[in-house]
Amino acid sequence: MPAQPERASVTEARTAGRTSVLIVGGGINGIATFRDLALQGVDVLLVERGDFASGASAASSHMIHGGIRYLENGEFRLVKESVRERNGLLRIAPHYVRPLRTTIPIFSTFSGLLTAPLRFLTHRSGPPAERGALLIKVGLVLYDAFSGAGRVAPRHAFLGRRRSLRQLPALNRELKYTATYFDASMHDPERLALDVLLDGLAAHPASGQAGARALNYVEAVGRDGAAVRLRDRLTGAEFAVEADVVVNASGPWTDLTNASLGAPTRFMGGTKGSHVVLDHPELLRATGGREIFFENADGRIVLIYPLKGRVMVGTTDIDADPAEPAVCTEEEVDYFFDLIRIVFPRIAVDRSQIVYRFSAIRPLPRHEDTAPGFVSRDYRIEVDRPWAATEGRRVPLVSLVGGKWTTFRALGEHLADTVLALLGRERTVRTAGRVIGGGRDYPRTPTDQAAWLRLHLGEDSPRTRLLLERYGTRAAALGAFLAEGPDEPLLGGGLSTRELAWMVREEHVAHVADVVFRRTDLAFTGRADRDAIETIADALAPLLGWDPAARDAQVAQTVAQLRDLHGVDVDTPVPAR
Repeated sequence: MPAQPERASVTEARTAGRTSVLIVGGGINGIATFRDLALQGVDVLLVERGDFASGASAASSHMIHGGIRYLENGEFRLVKESVRERNGLLRIAPHYVRPLRTTIPIFSTFSGLLTAPLRFLTHRSGPPAERGALLIKVGLVLYDAFSGAGRVAPRHAFLGRRRSLRQLPALNRELKYTATYFDASMHDPERLALDVLLDGLAAHPASGQAGARALNYVEAVGRDGAAVRLRDRLTGAEFAVEADVVVNASGPWTDLTNASLGAPTRFMGGTKGSHVVLDHPELLRATGGREIFFENADGRIVLIYPLKGRVMVGTTDIDADPAEPAVCTEEEVDYFFDLIRIVFPRIAVDRSQIVYRFSAIRPLPRHEDTAPGFVSRDYRIEVDRPWAATEGRRVPLVSLVGGKWTTFRALGEHLADTVLALLGRERTVRTAGRVIGGGRDYPRTPTDQAAWLRLHLGEDSPRTRLLLERYGTRAAALGAFLAEGPDEPLLGGGLSTRELAWMVREEHVAHVADVVFRRTDLAFTGRADRDAIETIADALAPLLGWDPAARDAQVAQTVAQLRDLHGVDVDTPVPAR
């Protein structure tokens, strides 16, 4: 693809040549650490080799949850932290995180009573066995207890077969019970990550410091003495940046990043998780608006999750190599379909209903012979000092091992505390309870939302409601920008020319794929057809200085990503249903 002109933000970082903290990795945990340090007034630079939140952070199960399964692993600290953070995110990110009713269909009463203690003690998979009602009841009682004084949702409820089928009549009629509890959904994880990033970029720097900078499409490729060599993937140019502390937050690629920096490690042992998204109105109705959380007899979990008018089904837990692209295989699709048929046996599913597939490698620690499902979802921080030294200064390399979406705020705070201690600085700001970006003054009821839209965007319409859903209350600033110049609707009002200009100016859009996959839900919902891709490319071309060849290359790149990584061929007609 033809090189693009150097971005002003890259020029600033290259010219400065140093920063107090360099964070390598722009997934949610690197971004959370960036925000936290920026709020302390630390001079911090974050670099991400792809787009922000485009790796493991973009392929989550869209849940903010306490992790009821972690109880069986004995990870009580993680469950306590996760429940606390789930409750907190419902308050500080109400524009993207909302309560999620979750129902477990249960087919036995006593199953798992003998194998669960063995798995708890040894963390080995043992003989496959689903969990019965008694074991699930014990787990949910403990789960409720962890919610404690911070409870924001009702306690769990058990129903027998008759009442369960009355509420969800399409469920397998052989079930004996259902258990229902509440966690939280995360409708737009990539946009939530971007919102956290924008908070960090808006933080005021301390006197005499450069402040916070974040660069997407810039990768760490090596080491020059005590400096990290960076490459701008849009231009191919390389430059070096010195730092007092280097943080490796590259998730499942942590070992690969450390190797490139001359500090090889064997920390990681991630597993692949895949999902499919179905356009299936009958299955959508069958869920009753709830997530269906089901465990197969082999001990694996499947989620059947209504989201954005579609049904997402996941996930798998398979050992994988982070050096290879993660894709959802046909065998995984077969596995999902088999499990759907167990839960909803009278509903037919087939591949023609899949509008999107996605997969990624979880950033889990090396686990040797521990079964994938029992690998800890907790995190730890490794400090290598000195990683490098220059002019008498020791430059530590801090590696994050593990981490999950739910605990990103607490993890970012923990990692930032480690960095602050290495810098000899004190924390000045806490992030607990601090509202994120577009969650500030977010109207929570339909009446309040209508009033907010009329006040800030001039009208309550499908277009302005979409903007509030996409940006939260940041939509007010966007609305003012839209009113400052000519604006043409695109894709039936799902986008506009001036909104794309906002995305380029404020949200670091550099490729068509950034818009299709992460700034909107076009790909996720199956609306990223060739016409949409071409339309977005035409609108972005003058904003990003693309000539016709570069514009065509952007279209080809996006089409190839949809086909090769997400199982969507925009040039093959979808069979009629």
